[in-house]
Amino acid sequence: MTAKSAAAAARATVYGYPRQGPNRELKKAVEGYWKGRVTAEALRTTAAELRAANWRQLADAGVDEVPTGDFSYYDHVLDTTVMVGAIPGRHRDAVAADPLDGYFAMARGTQDVAPLEMTKWFDTNYHYLVPELGPDTVFAADPAKQIAELGEALALGLGARPVLVGPVTYLLLAKPAPGVPADFEPLTLLDRLLPVYAEVLADLRAAGAEWVQLDEPALVQDRTPAELDTAAHAYRALGSLTDRPKLLVASYFDRLGDALPVLAKAPVDGLALDFTDAAAANLDALAAVGGLPGKRLIAGVVNGRNVWINDLEKSLATLGTLLGLADRVDVAASCSLLHVPLDTALERDIEPPVRRWLAFARQKTAEVVTLARGLTLGTDAITGELAANRADLAAPATSPITHDPAVRARAAAVRDTDARRSQPYAERAAAQRAHLRLPILPTTTIGSFPQTGELRTARADLRTGRIDTAGYEERIRAEIQDVVSFQEKAGLDVLVHGEPERNDMVQYFAEQLTGYLATEQGWVQSYGTRYVRPPILAGDISRPEPMTVRWTTYARSLTDRPVKGMLTGPVTMLAWSFVRDDQPLGDTARQVALALRDEVDDLEAGGTSVIQVDEPALRETLPLRTVDRPAYLAWATEAFRLSTGGVRPDTQIHTHMCYAEFGDIVQAIDDLDADVISLEAARSHMQVARELAAHGYPREAGPGVYDIHSPRVPSTEEAAELLRTGLRAIPAERLWVNPDCGLKTRGWPETRASLENLVAAARAVREELSAS
Repeated sequence: MTAKSAAAAARATVYGYPRQGPNRELKKAVEGYWKGRVTAEALRTTAAELRAANWRQLADAGVDEVPTGDFSYYDHVLDTTVMVGAIPGRHRDAVAADPLDGYFAMARGTQDVAPLEMTKWFDTNYHYLVPELGPDTVFAADPAKQIAELGEALALGLGARPVLVGPVTYLLLAKPAPGVPADFEPLTLLDRLLPVYAEVLADLRAAGAEWVQLDEPALVQDRTPAELDTAAHAYRALGSLTDRPKLLVASYFDRLGDALPVLAKAPVDGLALDFTDAAAANLDALAAVGGLPGKRLIAGVVNGRNVWINDLEKSLATLGTLLGLADRVDVAASCSLLHVPLDTALERDIEPPVRRWLAFARQKTAEVVTLARGLTLGTDAITGELAANRADLAAPATSPITHDPAVRARAAAVRDTDARRSQPYAERAAAQRAHLRLPILPTTTIGSFPQTGELRTARADLRTGRIDTAGYEERIRAEIQDVVSFQEKAGLDVLVHGEPERNDMVQYFAEQLTGYLATEQGWVQSYGTRYVRPPILAGDISRPEPMTVRWTTYARSLTDRPVKGMLTGPVTMLAWSFVRDDQPLGDTARQVALALRDEVDDLEAGGTSVIQVDEPALRETLPLRTVDRPAYLAWATEAFRLSTGGVRPDTQIHTHMCYAEFGDIVQAIDDLDADVISLEAARSHMQVARELAAHGYPREAGPGVYDIHSPRVPSTEEAAELLRTGLRAIPAERLWVNPDCGLKTRGWPETRASLENLVAAARAVREELSAS
C-alpha cells in the first residue's frame, strides 16, 4: 500500500473504553458510596481520575481523538435518560432532591420505589436500563455530564469527541411506561425529542466540541420502511441545524442493510461503520450507494468484541478499498472497547506465546494506531508489526491447546437421537410428579446464594496459600450446611446447595474443562458494578472429571427434599466466554454440550433427580438480523438437548433465562424441551408469562416474583400479586414460584426476608386456589 498525502493522514480513534480502572476502582468507589463509606465528592474524584487516566493512556498510545461521555457510574443509556430529562414520575422527587442518589435509585430501586427494567444491550452481555416513555413524556435537556467530561478532556490538551446514544436508537430501546398501553410506540415521540438533542448539540459546540458522535446501533437490526423514514427525518432535522458541531453517526455489531443509504444521504458530516466479519457486507453496500463523497468515514476494522489479535494485512486491504469511498478514512475498533478486558499484560498465568494470540483494550488500541499509521505512511512503515502479526496468527493452528482428535471424533459421531429425550413431555411430567411429590406452586431458587466477603476471602486465601485445601473445603461445607438449613426452615420445596465454591457461573466450569484459558484481571462490565471475567475458549473442549457432583451430593445428604444439580448450558458457556474464531460456533457448542452431558449423566447416576442447565444467554446471542436466526437457533437448541437428552424420564430438567426479550425466542424455548423453565419477570410485570401463554407453551414455568438486582425486599402481597398475574397466563399445575435470578450479588438479610416472603406468598395463593 502506498502512502497517503500528509493532509489526509488517517486518524486513530475509539468509541469507548473500559470504565472500571485497572483494579476495578470504580466498582469499589460506587459500592462504597452505596454503603456510606465513600462520600459523593470522593466518588466524583475517583471517577474523574479514571477518566483522565483512560484518556492519557489512549493519547499516549497514539489515539488522535478520545471519546468523552462514554464513562458512566452505572449505564450510558440511563445517562441518556438523564440527559433528555425522561425521568420516570416515581423517581422525579428523588432526582430533584439529590441527583446522584436519584440516579442510583432509578438503577437499583429503593424499598419503596421500583427501578427501571434492565435488559441486554443488543447481542452482548452488557445490560442497559430501559427508558420508560409515554404520550405524556416531557423531554428537557440536561447535558451537564456530557459538557463537564468534554471540558475535562479538552483541559488536558486532547482532541475529544463526545459520544451520545442517538435519538432513534434511544426511542427504539424504550418501552411504554407502567400504565401506558402496551401498543404505544416511543418512536412517535421523535419530534418532541429532536429539539432536546438540538439543544445538547449546541451546548457541546459552545463547550468546544468539533465533532459529536451519535450512536445508532438499532439501525443494524431489521427495520420497517416507516422506521427508516423516521431515521431519515431525524438526521435531516439534526443535519440541517445551523448551531451544531460536525455530526458523526455510528453503527456497529452488524451490517446496516437498508439503513445505509438512508444515513449516506443524510446531511451529516460522517459515518462510523463496522467492517469486521459480522458486518463485512457494509463494504459492498457502501460502494453500491456511491460512497460518502465529501464526508468522513471511520472504519471499524478491529473487532471490539472479541479478544483475538487483528489480521493487520486483511484490515489494511479493507482500508485501502475504502480510501476511494469517502473524503477521508480514519481507523477505529468496530464498537466501544467496553466489551473487552483492559490489558493482556496483566495476565501472568497465560503463557507469553499464547498471550500473543490475544488483544484486550490496550492491545486493540495499539492495533488501531498501527493500522492508521500503515494507511497513512504505507506498509513499509509497519513492516515489523506485519511480520510479527503473521507469525502470531499462524501459531494457534499448530498448538496442542487448540486441537484434540478424540474430542473431534466424538462430536462427529453424534446422532440425531442423542439430542432427544426418550419419552414425550406428558409422560415425563407424570413420572416426575410421582417421583418428586411436590405441592402445587412449588417454590425454589435459581441456584446461587449470597457470595459473602468471608467466602471471597476464603477463595483468595486458598489461591495465595494462606489456607490449605482441607481448610477451604471445611468452609464450603459449613456454608452449604447453612444454606440448606435456611431453605428448609424457610419452607422452600426444591433446594440448591448455594454454589459457595463457584467464583462465576461460567468461569467455574471453564477452569475444569480442557481448551479454556482463565484470566486474572480480565474484568468486563455486565451491569452497574457487576463485573465478570469471561474465560477464553481457545481449543477443543472435554471434561476430564466430574465438576459438580461432589458438592451436590453433599447437599443432598443434609436434607430429604430434592436438591437441584446446577450447570451452565453450552450456549451460555460460549456467549459469556471469548470464543475461538477458527471454526463455526455450532461445532464448538457441540463439544461443550458433550462435556456437560457427561456431567448431567454423573449427577443423575449419583441420585440427583432435578438438574438445572442454565441458558440465560440464549436470547442474548440471537443474531440481530432475522435472516441469520434460524441457523443459530438450530445449533443452539440442539446443543442444549444434547447436554440433557440422556437422562431418565423421571429426572426433571430445568433451565433458566433472565434479562432479555423472551418474546423473540418463545419457539426456541419450546424447542429446548426442558421440563421446567424459570425466567426473569418481576421488573417486566410478568410479561413473559403472557408471551408463553400466547405461544401455547406446554411445559412448566417459573416467571420470577423477586427482582434480585435491586436491594429492596418485596412484600408477601407484592409477590402474591405477581403470582396471581402469572396464574392468569399459566395454569396452577404448571406454575413455579422463584426469584428472577441467582442471589450471588445480594446480602443475607435481604435474601432471607425476600425468600421468606416468597414462600409466604406461595402458601397464600395456594390457600386461595384451594378455597376457590
